[in-house]
Amino acid sequence: MAGDWIDRRDVWKYKARSFQLRLRDRFRVAVDRHKRRPILSDGYVASKVRQFVLRLRCLRGESLPPTSAFYRKRVDRCIDATDNSVILRMLQSVAVPVIGNVCHVFMHGLHHIQIFGAEKLHNALLQRPKGKPLITVSNHVASVDDPFVIASLLPPNVMLNSQSLRWTLCATDRCFKNPATSAFFRSVKVLPVSRGDGLYQKGMDLALSKLNNGGWVHIFPEGRRSRDGGKTLGSMKRGVGRLVMDADNTPIVVPFVHTGMQEIMPIGANFPRIGKMVTILVGDPIQFDDLLSLDSDRVISRGSLYDAISSRIGQRLTELKVQVDRLALEHAIQIREQTACNEERAAGMLQQVDWEAFGMGSYILSKEKSAVQTIEIQPEVGLSEPRGLAFSDLNCSMRFSYEGGIVSRIKGFMEPTELMGFAARGLFMTRKAQREIRNSIQEVAPMQAWKQLLEDGFFRQWNQN
Repeated sequence: MAGDWIDRRDVWKYKARSFQLRLRDRFRVAVDRHKRRPILSDGYVASKVRQFVLRLRCLRGESLPPTSAFYRKRVDRCIDATDNSVILRMLQSVAVPVIGNVCHVFMHGLHHIQIFGAEKLHNALLQRPKGKPLITVSNHVASVDDPFVIASLLPPNVMLNSQSLRWTLCATDRCFKNPATSAFFRSVKVLPVSRGDGLYQKGMDLALSKLNNGGWVHIFPEGRRSRDGGKTLGSMKRGVGRLVMDADNTPIVVPFVHTGMQEIMPIGANFPRIGKMVTILVGDPIQFDDLLSLDSDRVISRGSLYDAISSRIGQRLTELKVQVDRLALEHAIQIREQTACNEERAAGMLQQVDWEAFGMGSYILSKEKSAVQTIEIQPEVGLSEPRGLAFSDLNCSMRFSYEGGIVSRIKGFMEPTELMGFAARGLFMTRKAQREIRNSIQEVAPMQAWKQLLEDGFFRQWNQN
């Protein structure tokens, strides 16, 4: 009986030991498999961020931008309510035609302008399909490039329609400093852009909305004025590439380059100058079909497409810059030659005139031969001076030369002093005679005439007969 209890006790002891081992092993396995990581560990944060990005990609639609820095941002046609206000449109319909025509008269009336290829811009503006946007690009030399150059390119009747004219971009630190300037530039169709805010700022979105409405946007791809007075072109910015690529309808891009505006409005000048020569060259529209096909195939990134478009525009502007400089130089040489030819022709015509018949001698005289003597004539004492005649009226000056002609012939017969005295006597006698005739006419009256007839005995003789 005691032996059975001992055996049973050993069995329970063995079972308790085995259960303890199994529990320890099970506890260890459970802890190793389900041990939680610290919340602030690098691996845990990275895994949570990765899960969040994956969920965001799953929920992202076509309108949300991808993780790359360059993307296509669609812009609605109406993103700014102030542009559609009735008051602003009324101001634009008055201010734009008035300022445009004033600039047109100023450029064509006070300067010498030669324009090459203006019909290309006219065709792109007036004959483009309905809803087709237009972009014009040019170099930036002076602060008055817009609107002076654009106004000189367009006929006055086109500028009467403010809705068909251009929109342009201007930096907020220059054109939108205060409410007064902001209202003025808004009324002349200028959009604000902020320097350094990138491609996707509100000003660029406004320009895209105008293009989506089929409007005309003028932009300076350099982004700022030339630092060397228009001698070279600066680097092209990516903003013009975005306007071309992100528009709903591919716009027509017309380039033109001008020279001479740096003379009209130099850096630091407050008012434009007049009498300058300006040359403008309009180029053919730039094609981007090959780059647009690359965008549809998704072969290269969108940033590379922006750079390619900007580079092509810069290359085209550089070619036009070389041509317009050559045209301006040729025109200046031609004007100089015409001026010299006109001067020679005028000198020849003057030399053919018989100046001796007028007592002036030859037209071309040296300083030694063109001796001129001035003689002051004083009235002689014996001459009777009329009453009421001031002494200053009697002083006269006569100027003549001794080189040939009538004066040289008269010189052989009398002295110059005698000639001057003879002329003075004739002048005084003529004045005296005119005064006597005037007094006699004033004295004649009906009663005086009747009295004179009675004194002469005219009626007595008539009665005797």
